[in-house]
Amino acid sequence: MSDVVTAFAPASIGNMAVGFDMLGLALTDVGDRVLACRTAGTDVTVEEVRGLDGEKHPYLSTNANENTASIAAQALLTDHGGSFGVGLKVHKGVPLQSGMGSSAASAVAAVVAVNALLENPLPVEALLPYALEGEKYASGGLHADNVAPSLLGGLILCPQVLLPEVVRLPVPGGISAVLLHPDLQVNTAHARRRLAKSYSMQLWLEQQGLLAGFIAACASSDIALIKKTLRDVVIEPQRAGAVPCFADVTEAARRSGALGCSLSGSGPSMFALCAENDARNIASAMEHACRAHGIGCQSWVSPMTAPGARIED
Repeated sequence: MSDVVTAFAPASIGNMAVGFDMLGLALTDVGDRVLACRTAGTDVTVEEVRGLDGEKHPYLSTNANENTASIAAQALLTDHGGSFGVGLKVHKGVPLQSGMGSSAASAVAAVVAVNALLENPLPVEALLPYALEGEKYASGGLHADNVAPSLLGGLILCPQVLLPEVVRLPVPGGISAVLLHPDLQVNTAHARRRLAKSYSMQLWLEQQGLLAGFIAACASSDIALIKKTLRDVVIEPQRAGAVPCFADVTEAARRSGALGCSLSGSGPSMFALCAENDARNIASAMEHACRAHGIGCQSWVSPMTAPGARIED
């Protein structure tokens, strides 16, 4: 057993347009790191939280009852530890309130790191309920569309009715995800509270059909069907107005060859799926459309098979 472990957990795309609270995709090259070290006692503490610039984070709390990383880690340690405590150092690589699963990445990295300190570590799939405890604190609900892909990688189907079971979905080869993050923030919990509480049967059936079609398209590598079904007729219309550059960015992505483009989670980030060879051009087009509104941004290109959380040296 090690006394000090660092884990990395990737950012993620929540909802994937068609699967509100049910579909998520892991990203590469962007995520959170959590260092966990054994301490005396049996409690989890947060020693520091550092931001994207490497400096002390100006907003995130080091109170163990108010940080997604420590809440998740404490849940795991309470059930499977008992002989030691843990001190955490959280290094944020995912912007806050970005629609990129920031709180989920911290919770996942924490449980993966603490699990590696245990005498009998759990299988990675068994860590999902503990990571969800942290995410539940941050977002105010039990949904795994960011936590599950961050933990397990790839494209994950994770409706609440199946939890803690999730399904790793097959994905077509040669398809990439482009993620654009504008320099804006959207509070996930607030965005959820503003959603309508009821919908017509016609709208519900349309969205269910798009979800079923998208899953079938991924399983059969039917690119034309992905393009037909990758859209959101329920949640996106309610949230798009909070992102001033949304219409122009999504139009730029489609005009450049994207199969579809929508909000990542509650936004403000936006994602597109596209042919691997078109990804860089589409990312550039999305960035240009965003900056035309006077909004700074950055983008990432990721395969749909990105790995989940891992232990680092």
